[in-house]
Amino acid sequence: MNLSNLLVVLVEPSKTQRSIIRKHLAFFEINEVEECLCGQEALDFMASQVPDIVISSMHLPDMTGTDIVSKMRDNDLLQSTTFLLISSETHYRFLEPVRQAGAIGILPKPFTNKELGKVLHSTLDYIGDYESEFGDEEFEALSVLIVDDSRVSRTYFKNILKNLGVKSLVEAEDGAEALDIFQKQHFDLVVTDYNMPNVDGMELLEHIRKDKKQPEVPVMMVTSEQNKASLAAIESAGVSALLKKPLSYEVIKRIITELVLN
Repeated sequence: MNLSNLLVVLVEPSKTQRSIIRKHLAFFEINEVEECLCGQEALDFMASQVPDIVISSMHLPDMTGTDIVSKMRDNDLLQSTTFLLISSETHYRFLEPVRQAGAIGILPKPFTNKELGKVLHSTLDYIGDYESEFGDEEFEALSVLIVDDSRVSRTYFKNILKNLGVKSLVEAEDGAEALDIFQKQHFDLVVTDYNMPNVDGMELLEHIRKDKKQPEVPVMMVTSEQNKASLAAIESAGVSALLKKPLSYEVIKRIITELVLN
């Protein structure tokens, strides 16, 4: 698949903004675009045809972009469909659920072709168009533990890692379950969320670093935490990589390569 084959659902009430976004998409030869003026219209279309990517503004006549992606994630058919928010919105309460839902990107208004291009290529990689430059055997040998209380987030990471060639993937719903699994199995990489019930990402990291068998396993922590003191504490606890949501495919690929394959 290439960019010109992508089916895009564009949710934007403004005719002017739809025209601007369509011009950006046309730059990448993307012309198969279903235009929707409100959230329900987009959801009704997706009930009969699953797109490759949904591009939405935040504030719509009937709901928000946050509502759309939340409803998508509640639908088994749309759980893995990539979602891009284009908005000048900066309020935490609107953006945080979008980040947590595994959005492939959040772009400001206005945005550049380069910024959009990164998201579109990440979409191709996410749906399986990526061919590893390291060869399948490099990634096939990796064993990865994915820790997140959100099933959607775990699915997002699983899809990316599978497309990289990783075969051995183990899931845990929180840090407590992860620690139990960690004691029984060797891992080359741990990918964990920060905010989780029972045992959070910070506590999980501290336990791993004190483990006698594999204390030096790379730990990649994903968070939308804004508090500088909390972020500094995570760094001091020995995290290998601290990444902020939303994450692009290219960033994840680069970090895993640096942590594990180099």
